[in-house]
Amino acid sequence: MAINTFLFVWFYFLYDLGDRFIYTRHILGSALSWARAPAAVLNFNCMLILLPVCRNLLSLIRGSFMCCGRTIRKQLDKNISFHKLVAYMIALMTAVHIIAHLVNAERYYNSRHGDYDELSTALSNLGDTANTTYLNPIRSLSTTPILLVFTSIAGLTGVVITLALILMITSSMEVIRRSYFEVFWFTHHLFIVFFAGLVFHGAGRIVRGQTATDPPHDPKHCDDEVDEWGMEENCPIPQFAGGFPQTWMWVIGPMVLYVCERLLRFVRYLQSVQYRKIVIRPSKVLELQLMKNGFKMDVGQYVFLNCPSISQLEWHPFTMTSAPEEDFFSVHIRSAGDWTQKLISLVESSCQSLLWALTQPLSFRMSVDGPFGTASEDVFDYEVAMLVGAGIGVTPFASVLKSIWYKSKESNPKLSTRKIYFYWLCRETHAFEWFADLLQVLEREMEERGMGDFLTYKLFLTGWDQSQATHVMVHADKDTDVITGLKQKTNYGRPNWDKEFEQVRAENPTSVVGTFLCGPAALASVLAKKCVKYTDVDPRKTKFYFNQENF
Repeated sequence: MAINTFLFVWFYFLYDLGDRFIYTRHILGSALSWARAPAAVLNFNCMLILLPVCRNLLSLIRGSFMCCGRTIRKQLDKNISFHKLVAYMIALMTAVHIIAHLVNAERYYNSRHGDYDELSTALSNLGDTANTTYLNPIRSLSTTPILLVFTSIAGLTGVVITLALILMITSSMEVIRRSYFEVFWFTHHLFIVFFAGLVFHGAGRIVRGQTATDPPHDPKHCDDEVDEWGMEENCPIPQFAGGFPQTWMWVIGPMVLYVCERLLRFVRYLQSVQYRKIVIRPSKVLELQLMKNGFKMDVGQYVFLNCPSISQLEWHPFTMTSAPEEDFFSVHIRSAGDWTQKLISLVESSCQSLLWALTQPLSFRMSVDGPFGTASEDVFDYEVAMLVGAGIGVTPFASVLKSIWYKSKESNPKLSTRKIYFYWLCRETHAFEWFADLLQVLEREMEERGMGDFLTYKLFLTGWDQSQATHVMVHADKDTDVITGLKQKTNYGRPNWDKEFEQVRAENPTSVVGTFLCGPAALASVLAKKCVKYTDVDPRKTKFYFNQENF
């Protein structure tokens, strides 16, 4: 914001006070500055807009910052939020830029037709004779502002850029992304058209300033002697020229980085991926266990998957549920959209049983891009961790808990985390099934190793019917939960987060607690506020740091 503000103010006054644009301002007024200042801000933001979506670049930077504080690394996890903020600034500055230039076009037209003073008319007529340069881009009386827009380089590229921007912004709305991802994905690739138009937009040089002449033409002395221009030695005919296009210099670096990013993704697209196991759960959750040469991961990371049989262009992010210690990587995919539904249907038609071992090649292949880092990578940097998963959002914590199990099994001295609080919120009982097995193993292993207090987990069922409630009441006296088979009974309803945070703070009075969420924005807002509320002002006491998964 500081740089945006500086650029706007600097270029506003450059065009509002600069001697080179005295005559241009005489025709256009303050609309000149209101057009050029947003253009400078647009150059800066168009330079930034591609950087947050260079996933490999961010992972590289994140890895190089591992020696730095967690605050610096956390900023990289907000890349999508930053991308959106930059897009909002581009939209705002584009609107101001367009409105100002529409006013400019109208003033150029009126000046050409002699509707203003003698000086404006004289300036507009310059360039009609040999060896002079023009100021007014409307070169004939028959040219209208609309004709100028659709016959000039600046006008045509401006229309193309604006249409591409409108389509990209409107298709980025939450409702479109969630329900019609393909629409969002394809329209967002209009950024190619946007940047192509942007590079050529300034080539029209429609805003022109005065150039040096010999002898010099001083507007402050000659503006009242229009009839003497070219005849008086001190007032030669003023010369004008458009500024050198600069936008390409702002965006060429990020464009090269993004091209390299896409080339790397293409190479990964071509690399073969082997299937180790495929499981389709009754709750329409697909588990893929995959193997790929040279693939290395960390806890909580995610990959992008592509299935050419469905679409060669679409890539979707999925958090890995496997641990780095395993010789494969796995993802759990819930049916939630066209692409995931098609993938599950494709697997069902290709596999003859729910649990399918590789005895013959599948009729479809998968491509994998990644892995990429997320906030969950930092879970082992905290003494105490609160892991909160909502529905399929539990996937990154499956990786964390599996890795903990391997580390405790090997008595890994690098495991500095001494306490894990795990919360899982689900709407239906089927969602618990695939993860309950892992919790049962962890529960048993921790008890056998005398680490029963290391993991505290609570499962919350937020949706149920009367038959389920009756079934639970009948079996309430059992030692294990009737839904999950775990010793820890399932809770019904939503967590009382004040109570949970108070418990964590009471049990860890001098610890730094990392709170990690993979879930909806509403829950993120609640947990972020609780982290602030229950962080003690005394630096020696409990501190909560909020971390959220972003894709």
